[in-house]
Amino acid sequence: MTGVPYEEWRSRAEKIDPYTDHHIDGAFSPGADTLPVVAPRDGRTIARVAAADAADVDRAVAAARRAFDEGPWPRLAPAERKAALLRWADLVERDREHLSLLVSLEMGKPISEAYGIELRAVIGCLRWYAEIADKQLDEAPRTGDGALALITREPAGVVAAVVPWNFPLTMAAWKLAPALAVGCTVVLKPAEESPLSALHLAALATEAGLPPGAFNVVNGRGEVAGRALGEHPGVDVVAFTGSGEVGRHFLRYAAASNLKRVWLELGGKSPNIILPDAPDLDAAADAAAWGIFFNAGEMCSAPSRLLVHRSVTERVLDRIVARAGTIRVGDPLDPATEMGPLVSARHRERVLSYVEYGRADGARLRAGGDVPDGDGHFLRPTVFDRVGPEMRIAREEIFGPVLAVLEFDDADEAVRLANDTEYGLAAAVWTSDLSAAHQISRSLRAGVVWVNCYEEGDMSVPFGGVKQSGHGRDKSLHALDKYTDLKTTWITL
Repeated sequence: MTGVPYEEWRSRAEKIDPYTDHHIDGAFSPGADTLPVVAPRDGRTIARVAAADAADVDRAVAAARRAFDEGPWPRLAPAERKAALLRWADLVERDREHLSLLVSLEMGKPISEAYGIELRAVIGCLRWYAEIADKQLDEAPRTGDGALALITREPAGVVAAVVPWNFPLTMAAWKLAPALAVGCTVVLKPAEESPLSALHLAALATEAGLPPGAFNVVNGRGEVAGRALGEHPGVDVVAFTGSGEVGRHFLRYAAASNLKRVWLELGGKSPNIILPDAPDLDAAADAAAWGIFFNAGEMCSAPSRLLVHRSVTERVLDRIVARAGTIRVGDPLDPATEMGPLVSARHRERVLSYVEYGRADGARLRAGGDVPDGDGHFLRPTVFDRVGPEMRIAREEIFGPVLAVLEFDDADEAVRLANDTEYGLAAAVWTSDLSAAHQISRSLRAGVVWVNCYEEGDMSVPFGGVKQSGHGRDKSLHALDKYTDLKTTWITL
């Protein structure tokens, strides 16, 4: 952390004056309407931001289209794109405290995590793809003496990145950084709840020297601005993170328009399997508690299903319940806060409805499930045990700090329970048996599997899911595949 005290963060919050217009063609521009940005910490309106209609979206796409078809960005030497992205990353580092404050205010992430985790990830992502920009190689396969074959990787065009509110800048960076690194231009639509940090990011992009139209931000409601992007014939690629329901809409938009490619990173109901021979049961329990309560459980890869061998259930569960009772829930601007509010009153009501489903279905509430006194959209860390695999809390994505604990008797049953879901984003297994770790990992239908850890990794490894958790990968070199086309050139000599 920065060492900034609570009172100073509160003072800065009172004085904050964020950007509120769209950022199109290198400049801020008002929109057809406005919408409020409400702070989940107290329910107050922070600002009103421009809300795009179809005409505003068309302006942004037109700017990105000109920048791609006629502008310098895709035609720069890769080393020049690298330099611009590194300048941008340096400016994000310079404004790290301010961006952390915007994230904390708009979606409720504790300021210590906004600064120490979210902004660290954003800066690292920009720098990682900047360094990749001038290190990609084309191919020249061997042919006979009478020909030369070239396989070149070319930017796909205009990318519409539509991202959620739970990690507003990280999810944006995972998409815009590889797209820009290879020479695409981007229109970013942040979630309605969290546009302020994205607008500041856009201002820094212009300050860093990205040419007009290379990176644009339009705010707005999903059913208007998101749909307009999905249907726009000037968009070549959509990269979306969010719900399965909205992901299906984007597939329909693409089918009804120009058959643009659509990359989806959707929900999850991730299983976290603890075998009795886990190398450290206390560490496994601590990781399970951290994973579901981090970011108030508002995380697509959250380990919301804890599968525990019956012989160690009570030991593991007692430790998780104890931890749930000590997590400091409070104002996200307090550096001591461990869990902030949920993003909105409506979302909290949705999460609370699942607490009621759990009770009604016969699960036992071991911790939480209630709302603290005071303002804000808070909910205490919640744990259910005696959960059956048919219960809604075991099958549906809750997207909140609610843990469902299921028991198993052997590894085969654990794998069956783990795979008994429409999702396939992430999973984990805790065991000291190397052979079991490999066998179970291979048996799990998930895009990411952690062994004796949770949520570990770096930019070198891809992230994404299978089944109804989507397709395509963020992070790593594999993300470049989403934003490039392969061209074959055959030359007769």
